[in-house]
Amino acid sequence: MRAQDILPDHADEMQINGLTVRKGSVGAFLVNARALSDPAVTGAAREAFLSDIEAALPALRALGLFDVLEIRDPQLRAFVEERS
Repeated sequence: MRAQDILPDHADEMQINGLTVRKGSVGAFLVNARALSDPAVTGAAREAFLSDIEAALPALRALGLFDVLEIRDPQLRAFVEERS
């Protein structure tokens, strides 16, 4: 299956169990997760990344992301698990 089979190019979002999942949700999670792994990221920037991750969790769970992939970073994994 290819990306366009899941969400065609002309669509920006889809509904899963009544939840709107936007195109780019997984990509945004990955960018935020990588940013958090940078030891230079502290304070307000770190909080912003964590806030964006937390806001995306319902969509990521609806997609089943964490059913097939495990977060390797222990701190990020704990953060996500605490918000289950």
